[in-house]
Amino acid sequence: MAEKTTDGARQKTGAKQAGSREERLKAALKANLGRRKAQARARRTGTETGRKED
Repeated sequence: MAEKTTDGARQKTGAKQAGSREERLKAALKANLGRRKAQARARRTGTETGRKED
């Protein structure tokens, strides 16, 4: 990565890396949101069944 290149080449590489970083973050955020929604559904379902049994 520490190659000696022109500034234009570095900027393109930096932009490409920034884009891939954004894609990774986007995917991680989507996965996290899905897990949180699943946890909320499980809590809601578990709480409802717990109240009915009492």
